[in-house]
Amino acid sequence: MDFLNFNAARCDLCEECIRNCPFQALTMESSGIQVGESCRMCGVCIKCCPQQAIRFEQKAGTVDKKEWRDILIYAEQEEHDIHPVAYELIGEARKLAGQVGYHVNCILLGGPGTAENAKKLISCGVHNIYVYEHEGLSSFKTDCYTDAFADCIASTKPSVVLIGATALGRSLAPRLSTRFHTGLTADCTQLEMRDNSDLVQIRPAFGGNIMAQILISQSRPQFATVRYKVMDRAEKTPHPTGNIIHCEVTDDMVRSRIDVTERSTIRRTKSIEEEEVLIVAGRGVKNEKDLGMLRELACLLGGQLCFTRPMVEAGYGDSAHQIGLSGRTVKPKLMITCGVSGAIQFTSCMNGSECIIAINNDPEALIFSVASYCIVDDLYEVIPSLIAQIRAGKEF
Repeated sequence: MDFLNFNAARCDLCEECIRNCPFQALTMESSGIQVGESCRMCGVCIKCCPQQAIRFEQKAGTVDKKEWRDILIYAEQEEHDIHPVAYELIGEARKLAGQVGYHVNCILLGGPGTAENAKKLISCGVHNIYVYEHEGLSSFKTDCYTDAFADCIASTKPSVVLIGATALGRSLAPRLSTRFHTGLTADCTQLEMRDNSDLVQIRPAFGGNIMAQILISQSRPQFATVRYKVMDRAEKTPHPTGNIIHCEVTDDMVRSRIDVTERSTIRRTKSIEEEEVLIVAGRGVKNEKDLGMLRELACLLGGQLCFTRPMVEAGYGDSAHQIGLSGRTVKPKLMITCGVSGAIQFTSCMNGSECIIAINNDPEALIFSVASYCIVDDLYEVIPSLIAQIRAGKEF
């Protein structure tokens, strides 16, 4: 591989690097030491070489882009079902692929039952679905999943790999991009495809004050993780023609260096991205005690209380309940904002909501430009009255 450079003048062929390689990636050939695909770029060979004859060397512009085609989507499984973010990635990938004549493919990794889940993706217009099904992949182990995923990438050579910005995806994506010595853009909120197959990956930077456009123009594949709830879900195709391809899972793929010593079930709580009703507290809320009435309103409507960035920074909420470019993107059926000014960093991550009710005593507040219903009044007058009416309606 091009990323490891061997200095033939210094190397005395002692094979110390070969003996110390934890992945058996180095071999002695007639032309000298060769690096195989199993190299993880861990740097052990560099450290153990007594002659200091090995070094990393990034060589740009060596990839033939024509050899790398199509878009590969990681269809994450959660609780024995496809994670909803996978359908959003497929929907966006179909738009991008149509611009350059690519196919959209998916990869599924998991234990028994994974192939059944693959059938759910065919109706979404996916071309090929690569299934790696093995008992050893039943639970997520980073090294095993990375090995299996890398096998699919090496054999199919996708131009773009899209992964959901979930907890699992954020762990898997950087390992894969390192494995293939290419770039990764995390937490993208928008994607664009150029005619030369370069993917413009757009994400917030500097606390959401700018939207950075990032390209991986000299290497392939192009890796990106994409936020949940920022893309439109894929529509079903009337005549799907997708193929489910069962891929071999070797013993090496499921041989993990991670020992599981104990298992415990973590009670899963509903994230704000999944909620249909959200109440949002902005700087118009004077103190923490006053959040009680907003929590009561959220409870009565069966939703959750969320916060703007200034409120989180003031210690009123946590990042898991923050809406905005530096927080979460949401699309509830109903959102009620209370004392929220409506900065672009906030509104760009909630303007896809079906119904937005904004309460603010400033008639010039920016939030009114995206609201479905605008209430220019003191939230301390509106919220108690609203709670009383909801209670009365339920009692009736």
